[in-house]
Amino acid sequence: MLRFVAENARWLATGVLLTLGACLGHTWFISLFAGEIRAEYGLSDGQWGLLYTAATLGSAALLFGRGGWADSVPLSRLVPMVAVAFAGAAVLMALGQAVWTLGIAVFLLRFCGQGMFSHIQQTAMARWFIATRGRAMAFTNLGYTTGQILLPLPAVLLMGWIGWRASWLVVAAILLLFILPLLLVLLKQDRAPQGVRGGALGVAGLGNRHWRRGDTLRHWLFWALVPLMLTPGYIGTVVFFHQVHIAEIKGWSLVAMAPAYPAWALSEVAAAFVAGWVADRFGPARLLPLALLPMGVGIAMIGMAQTPLAWIVGIGLIGVTQGLTNTIWGTLLPVTYGTHHIGAVRAVASAVLVVSTALGPGVGGLIIDAGIPLPDQTGAMAIWCFGLSLVMLPVMRGILRAF
Repeated sequence: MLRFVAENARWLATGVLLTLGACLGHTWFISLFAGEIRAEYGLSDGQWGLLYTAATLGSAALLFGRGGWADSVPLSRLVPMVAVAFAGAAVLMALGQAVWTLGIAVFLLRFCGQGMFSHIQQTAMARWFIATRGRAMAFTNLGYTTGQILLPLPAVLLMGWIGWRASWLVVAAILLLFILPLLLVLLKQDRAPQGVRGGALGVAGLGNRHWRRGDTLRHWLFWALVPLMLTPGYIGTVVFFHQVHIAEIKGWSLVAMAPAYPAWALSEVAAAFVAGWVADRFGPARLLPLALLPMGVGIAMIGMAQTPLAWIVGIGLIGVTQGLTNTIWGTLLPVTYGTHHIGAVRAVASAVLVVSTALGPGVGGLIIDAGIPLPDQTGAMAIWCFGLSLVMLPVMRGILRAF
């Protein structure tokens, strides 16, 4: 691994910076400011959740339509465009005075952060690495882990020191003065996978062809994978977005629940590295039936938990599934559909993944408002995870037979 990192430092650093920057547009980071935002704009929990869901769904729709830029626009041009828009969204969060400006700011944060930054990272790793793609995905996902460990506490402290609006100006400065300049330096040199036949077209997928987006959407396999794409994002987001509600129901303090963040991050990165090794050695399809099992156990533990320790362990198990699925989507899609149109194909998958994170705050909040607290919802989520794991067995066999 050390030799792999040394030989590919430029490309891996690019991926890590993209995933680290993407954290600034993830739900767990934005939700740190939720209390101040709701108080500033006079929004209830339900109103804030619905606004967030609508903005995220809008970002998913735009990602579906514009994700193909990763195929047609050089990354040395595309990344600066997205980074500047990302910083602009942070400035709008800081300076906006109306609810509609808040909606636009959240929409742009979600599109640029969890949307395009993550999409570009996954597309680039799919093109730049072939035999070691799984390891590359696992390593570059360290940016997520770094953000999850390092960002929450400074963000909260900064918010208490200079206020939530000024904190978003600091976010914009980080994007423009730190992340963007480093990415510009790293992307000065382009890369093509070495030792690969096929020239600029890269590596073909099923049927020895490079699948276009329309072909992908007409094939059974993509739709069979959609439930697995939706589940981790929904469960992970609903748990973190409504963690204050869980604390109130269980009678826990947020301080006692805080160690769940590093538990989630560390378990996610450990699972990603294991999954990367498995994907490179045996193929990513073999991970499909296993991916949701840890999340099923984890969400069941959270529902039954009597102490914050059980919450922390449950979140750690959810992190295992997040690490597995991050690697699966980074490795399975290029293997299955080829690399020539992978940006357009990945845009569809990325839009589905963003939609999954939009559903949790809105749907989970509506169910809570209907009188079913989140801990009582966890049993159904666990059963869904276990049932879908069984469904993935024939899907896995279908993929293996196709190869």
